[in-house]
Amino acid sequence: MSRSFKLGVLAAAVMAAAPMAQAYEAGDFIGRAGAVTVDPDSSSSDLNSNALGTIPGAEVSVDSNTQLGLTLTYMVTDQIAVGVLGATPFKHDIEGDGTVLGGTGKLAETKHLPPTVTLQFFPMPSSSKFQPYAGVGVNYTNFFEEKTTQTLTDTYAALAPGVTRTDIELDDSFGLAAEIGMDYMITENVGLNAAIWWADIDTEATINAYTAGGTKADTSTVDVDIDPWVYMVGVSYKF
Repeated sequence: MSRSFKLGVLAAAVMAAAPMAQAYEAGDFIGRAGAVTVDPDSSSSDLNSNALGTIPGAEVSVDSNTQLGLTLTYMVTDQIAVGVLGATPFKHDIEGDGTVLGGTGKLAETKHLPPTVTLQFFPMPSSSKFQPYAGVGVNYTNFFEEKTTQTLTDTYAALAPGVTRTDIELDDSFGLAAEIGMDYMITENVGLNAAIWWADIDTEATINAYTAGGTKADTSTVDVDIDPWVYMVGVSYKF
């Protein structure tokens, strides 16, 4: 029997005896980075004004935005994990909608951060390169840097003469969230990722209107259901 044949048999035996490399296992951290799009499925109540009452058809909608997304998963077991979604601040335009405000365009803008924590389940064996997962959890959305436009002020002035300035504030939101996603490991540590979330995000917008002298002329509120679908495509790294 030749020496090269013996070495070949020995190498094959060693490979067969070696344990299969683990894609994910308890104690692993998986970090992911990529483009995240928040696409609101928004609707709102009618604007409710202290001075004018409820105005039927005075509604708003929220546009979509894409930012850098970052997620982190910690494998508690080979199949159960805790995931956290974060991102750079999203910026959304709030636009007129309904029969009264539809077509008026951008009325306000806001930024927000939507940290989301989920309990994740990975159904595939830990040795699989393909790792789909699903999760449920909670979302907290913090709104900040809210601003109104001159369009909103002019629209308000048409309904309440004397108004020269407006501002807006959005309440923070706390609600349920769900996700599905997948990782495909290209190497032992690097993979591709795609994921979809849905989050229950509801807020009340408070609009204040002022006269030229700075006197508050009116306060209005509108309830907004943002309820976005969130899409992410990126890369993952196990460490």
